[in-house]
Amino acid sequence: MARRVLLIEDEPNIIEALSFILTRDGWTVHTHADGATAAARVKNGSPEVVVLDAMLPGRSGFDILRDLRADPDTASVPVLMLTARGQEKDRELAMRLGATEFMTKPFANSEIVAEVRRLAGG
Repeated sequence: MARRVLLIEDEPNIIEALSFILTRDGWTVHTHADGATAAARVKNGSPEVVVLDAMLPGRSGFDILRDLRADPDTASVPVLMLTARGQEKDRELAMRLGATEFMTKPFANSEIVAEVRRLAGG
């Protein structure tokens, strides 16, 4: 059975690119674009890794991350936070809220694949 990653992202080009490279690496990729319902999607989907965009419609990735870490059912799910805003304050906020890792767009495909593998434990 393929490993599961949940991509919470609203940019179609990013969704398409990440879905392609992760599927090619053997992952089953589920996508979700609505910030307002993203935390519930994580809870119901039981992904091994979550790739979470910082800026989403309906709710910010930072707020979603806060909710994930506060819920015992999702508190330990690895979260790779993505953002187009590479400011240090964003990285600090993400890490303070419990992001497992933080990456700035644009990114190298190989970096994303390697990080998702690492977060999933191999």
